[in-house]
Amino acid sequence: MRRDYSDPGETARRNDWQTIKTLFPYLWPARETGLRWRVVWAVIFLAAAKGASVAVPLIYKYAVDALDTKTAAVIAVPVMLLLAYGLTRVLSQAFGELRDAIFAKVAQRAIRLAGLKTFRHLHQLSLRFHLDRKTGGVSRAVERGTKGIDFLLRFMLFNIVPTLFEIGLTCGILWYLFGPLMAGVTFVTIALYIAWTLWVTEWRIQFRRTMNQTDNEANTKAIDSLLNFETVKYFGNEDHEGRRFDKALARYEDAAVKSNTSLAMLNIGQGLIISVGLTIMMWMAAAGVAAGTMTIGDFAMVNAYLIQLYMPLNFLGFVYREIKQSLIDMEHMFRLLDVEAEVADKPDAPALNLDGAEVRFENVSFAYDARRPVLQDVSFTVPAGKTVAIVGPSGSGKSTISRLLFRFYDVSGGRVAVDGQDVRDVTQESLRAAIGMVPQDTVLFNDTIFYNIAYGRPGASPAEVEAAARTAQIHDFIMDLPDGYQATVGERGLKLSGGEKQRVAIARTVLKDPKILIFDEATSALDSRTEQDILAALKAVAQGRTTVTVAHRLSTVVDADEILVLEAGRIEERGRHEDLLKMNGRYAEMWARQQQQEQAREALADDGGPSIRETQENPAAQ
Repeated sequence: MRRDYSDPGETARRNDWQTIKTLFPYLWPARETGLRWRVVWAVIFLAAAKGASVAVPLIYKYAVDALDTKTAAVIAVPVMLLLAYGLTRVLSQAFGELRDAIFAKVAQRAIRLAGLKTFRHLHQLSLRFHLDRKTGGVSRAVERGTKGIDFLLRFMLFNIVPTLFEIGLTCGILWYLFGPLMAGVTFVTIALYIAWTLWVTEWRIQFRRTMNQTDNEANTKAIDSLLNFETVKYFGNEDHEGRRFDKALARYEDAAVKSNTSLAMLNIGQGLIISVGLTIMMWMAAAGVAAGTMTIGDFAMVNAYLIQLYMPLNFLGFVYREIKQSLIDMEHMFRLLDVEAEVADKPDAPALNLDGAEVRFENVSFAYDARRPVLQDVSFTVPAGKTVAIVGPSGSGKSTISRLLFRFYDVSGGRVAVDGQDVRDVTQESLRAAIGMVPQDTVLFNDTIFYNIAYGRPGASPAEVEAAARTAQIHDFIMDLPDGYQATVGERGLKLSGGEKQRVAIARTVLKDPKILIFDEATSALDSRTEQDILAALKAVAQGRTTVTVAHRLSTVVDADEILVLEAGRIEERGRHEDLLKMNGRYAEMWARQQQQEQAREALADDGGPSIRETQENPAAQ
């Protein structure tokens, strides 16, 4: 199974044709007859538009020749030709607009489906992938990839390809009317123009690539800094963050200057080639008129054809560069689709069949990195409806147990089972639907309180959301807010206190109504009074449910049916609170130390110092 978590921009790129082939199914979608007919009609109108465009200089020639006469009686002829000239120009534009209008739905559907497929695929990838990658870079790759599809379709299909078609038609007409020499000069002029444009643009792409890389870097730094706004403020590192951001912007500036100045060289060369070619052709046409082999209309037609070809080619450098960049951006996005999920359902895996929701770890071993084991031969059972607490020092593997139960990772050895079913044998969707999580660091969406609670079960009624909030003991607080349930919580829930965020998380889990609960140090960041309030809410939620509590504060797990003491990835002690104290081992040592720390904090508060809650709620108390 391929697990490539490197930056797609830093890996070997596929060729452009492979990227275009990846896009093709989105343009000719299976079982979408209506969209396929739109593609067909768009091609028909494209051909009609270019046919009308090529006919314009021909009609112009005949109109000029008709005017170049000594007989006034034929004045009706050029009038009709001029009307035909105007009508042809209108048709050329109308066919082009109809082409765009008909193809618009195809293009937008392709953009939508490609973006949606990538977004869903990102959610299917493992936690390891997202921990190893920078969110800003991934989101930018998807954003630029979808924009790249739009640009490629609009310019490659409706600019480059039609222009090449028009060049072929024009050279054929000139060959037919004036012989191979005139057609040859036209072809060589356009070929030199295109070759020069592509060569210089290919050289200039290095500057654009550097601009994109530094833009990604600057964007990632900006997002990371703003998401950690409070940390920046805590350490007074605004200037440091500004310098890091400016360093990336400076590299972008340097590449942008080189890109813009090299554009002048490209434009000068293009102007020189087209001017020389136009001059030679005008000289040949003038010589033909003087010799009587060509008419004034022929002279005007030759000039019109070259000018007509030059207009779309004038943007060739920009279009080619953007097409190349679009292909690179699309490839980056499609490479994300190439990354296979580390954790995947087995073919035809059944849904989890719950019968009491007993959780069992059987000789489980696991390592994020093979060189550093995290869990070693861990075995325990959480009977249906019971509570097992897991305690131990930081780094002992406590939180890893909850991740394995959720199947964010697969175990290296042993197995994790729910009601006797290996979690690797059932669908991830059904497994995770049966588990509710209240984490230590509750991250909320930058939306309303109602949305964040309802996230536990999208589509829940307001009455159900309110009932969940009451169970979590946060309903009264919400109703005291000016906007009630429609109050926004801010980025990552920064407008709420730690206790308020935890209650929202509890309400969200209550609404989900899972059979298994995981409390992953859900109160470790709270003050004692808030902790007791949250504990009361957690106990109410856990009633009758299979519960795994990962805790740092031992006082929060004294009522657990069993307590596991984890040390260096192994279970050192296990039993109820009273039994573990009687052992006078590792648990008793941790209990004594925490009791001393708690007494010291209470003594400090009695001496008039601010309590933790007061410090949190009133910064001036510090």
